[in-house]
Amino acid sequence: MKKFFQSFIFLPLIIAAAVAFVVIQVKSKAPVEHIEKTYPVKAVEVITLKKLPFRARAMAFGNIEPRRMLKAKAEVAGKISYIHPDLKKGGSIKKGTVVLRIEPTTFKLSLRQNKAGLAGSRSSLAQLETEEKNTQRALTLAQKNLNVGIKEFNRIKTIWDKRLIARSTLDKEEQKVLSLRQQVQDIKGKLASYKSRKASTRAQINQSRSQVNQSKDTLGKTAVKMPFDARIGVVSIEKGEFTAAGGVLFEALGLQAIEITAQLPSRQFRPLIMGLGGANKAGLNLRNPQALQAVLSKMHLEARVRLVGDLSDSSLWKGQLVRLSESIDPVRDTIGLIIEVDQPYEGIIPGERPPLLKGMYTSVELFAPAQTRFILPRKALHQGRVYIATSENKLAIRAVKPLFLQGNLVVLSNKNAGIKEGEKIIISDVIPVIEGMPLKPIANKEYQKALALKALGKKALGEKE
Repeated sequence: MKKFFQSFIFLPLIIAAAVAFVVIQVKSKAPVEHIEKTYPVKAVEVITLKKLPFRARAMAFGNIEPRRMLKAKAEVAGKISYIHPDLKKGGSIKKGTVVLRIEPTTFKLSLRQNKAGLAGSRSSLAQLETEEKNTQRALTLAQKNLNVGIKEFNRIKTIWDKRLIARSTLDKEEQKVLSLRQQVQDIKGKLASYKSRKASTRAQINQSRSQVNQSKDTLGKTAVKMPFDARIGVVSIEKGEFTAAGGVLFEALGLQAIEITAQLPSRQFRPLIMGLGGANKAGLNLRNPQALQAVLSKMHLEARVRLVGDLSDSSLWKGQLVRLSESIDPVRDTIGLIIEVDQPYEGIIPGERPPLLKGMYTSVELFAPAQTRFILPRKALHQGRVYIATSENKLAIRAVKPLFLQGNLVVLSNKNAGIKEGEKIIISDVIPVIEGMPLKPIANKEYQKALALKALGKKALGEKE
């Protein structure tokens, strides 16, 4: 009991001493230093938003066809008597060269016969004209004889009136006069017939002349000449072979120019015509051929033609948009652009720059005239938003509405773009994205130059052309 009482007395003292010790230790300890925590400064690459000269670009594909292609057919029937040595598939022949002949003997004979007929008709006309002149002279003489007979009849009648001669003498003179009158009428009738006879003969001459001209034309068709500088395709005849009129002889492809019907997706066509005034604002109906043709003269598109798979600078041709197809392909939703390339056989470099031959598959890169636009790299766009380094070096997030995307470029409207000229656009990754976080902007001038080149359609930003 005594031990319990002693423990009860010392326990509170021990606890009190412990509490006092703790209080003294706490109060004697130095205060804890507090450090204010902030976001770490993020280094980012930026470019300055500027209006750049921009050329809308689109890529189309199509096969090559010669602008001029001739499928020569025989205009007359006959045996092939001559074929030019270069009239072979792949051969080249100059304009005006006689490439083949059809045996002309039959046609020459027909020409001679028609010329003989013409000469005979002309001779008949000359004979009629001579006979007409002789008949005219005979009429003059007959008229004079009639006048003399009338005078004699009048003299005899005067004597008869005096009853100095017999009535039979007067009747004889009257019969002479009637006979002379009949001669005059006969000659006049004969003379009048010459007009119709000459007209008939002249008609025969015209017909004979037409037959001669037709024979000459037919004879000329036996020699087939090349109408333009050409490369030969399929040859369908052989020497000594008979060909019927209308039979196919050969195929010739013009060397002066080729055409490419390049198929372009309709959605890529609109950016090419932006800036053409009312056509863009009113909304161009791509399925209206008349509207397309009206815009064609204002487009001034540059076309760069390459063989698909060949990216070398040496195999690049300059083309020209000459017309548009009549309608949209409803299956592929593409419009056909007819691109013309002049002199496709010039500047050939074996192994590097081939000629543009029929059937080759090409790409056609189309560039619109330059316009000033706000241009951003595609990596600066994040689900319709861009990150901006403000003048206070803070992160700001802005929503933008692109007009369209072209490759790795984002094209913005010059008005209501959501951002302003001169602002610094972040082009590097920002993780995490917290608006207002502190930044350390680093201007990437080389990238800015590359962006300007890319906007003009030149190689830049590491993209293969």
